[in-house]
Amino acid sequence: MQKYECVICGYIYDPAEGDPDNGVDPGTAFADIPDDWVCPLCGAGKEDFQEVE
Repeated sequence: MQKYECVICGYIYDPAEGDPDNGVDPGTAFADIPDDWVCPLCGAGKEDFQEVE
């Protein structure tokens, strides 16, 4: 699964790790994260993330 980076702070969302502290289980693809999820470091929305190449 593809990793995504926050363009504001550089946080990398890794689907293998998820974001369990914020209700996103490991193995959750970025597209399957709820739309109201925000970056755990800076609070940016999903629209502020881009695929890591």
